[in-house]
Amino acid sequence: MTKAAIQFKHVQKRFGDDLVIPDLSFTISQGEFITILGTSGSGKTTTLKMVNGLLQPSAGEITIDGRPLSELDLVQLRRHMGYVVQQIGLFPHMTIAQNIAVVAQLLHWNKEQTSQRVRELLQLVQLNPREYATRYPSQLSGGQQQRVGVARALVANPPYVLFDEPFGALDALTREELQHEIKRIHESLADKTFMFVTHDINEALYLGSRVMVMHEGRIEQFATPAEIVRQPATPFVKKLLGTVRQNQELWGQQDD
Repeated sequence: MTKAAIQFKHVQKRFGDDLVIPDLSFTISQGEFITILGTSGSGKTTTLKMVNGLLQPSAGEITIDGRPLSELDLVQLRRHMGYVVQQIGLFPHMTIAQNIAVVAQLLHWNKEQTSQRVRELLQLVQLNPREYATRYPSQLSGGQQQRVGVARALVANPPYVLFDEPFGALDALTREELQHEIKRIHESLADKTFMFVTHDINEALYLGSRVMVMHEGRIEQFATPAEIVRQPATPFVKKLLGTVRQNQELWGQQDD
């Protein structure tokens, strides 16, 4: 039986008088790659930030591995939960190896264990350790920096990795390359649960084993990419799919 990894049970989120998440319930199984798709203001990043306790729900319950988030030590939780954001946040005065090793230092790993893990992760994200370990962030391209951000998020071998629009600032070719890379990484890591926020429907459909489509703080549809394309559940989902079909029609016209 598939293990429930993350559950939201009638979760609400308010910012002052503004109710941005009215009533959110869903279950994510261990090992899934979930993409959360929505326009700006849909509540997708708010949802992601409630998973690792950066934001607290105003009502309802969130459980991680069956345990209420409210009962967990959030500092320890975050140290064992990878988090990758668009801004990356590499320390400019530290080498790539030192940037990746930040979490390992917080966990008091010894030097040998840390160095070995850094090498493993640089190889995983396809950056040659001999070439890149001693470089500084300013010496890397945006795509290379984002690979380092992914490596850093994986240091403690976390069961969960959260991605908040990590490729949004990258050019189209680099973005496509990293999409293939992050999918390969997930497939190579046993039982890791990925949650990936994006506003790009093509990215969501390509990466997700299931796609959660959000609009105005509610789930419009939560299904496999094939199910969403074949049978959109609401007019909003159908409209989103329409933007993809428009692009396909445009390219078809260019071939005439």
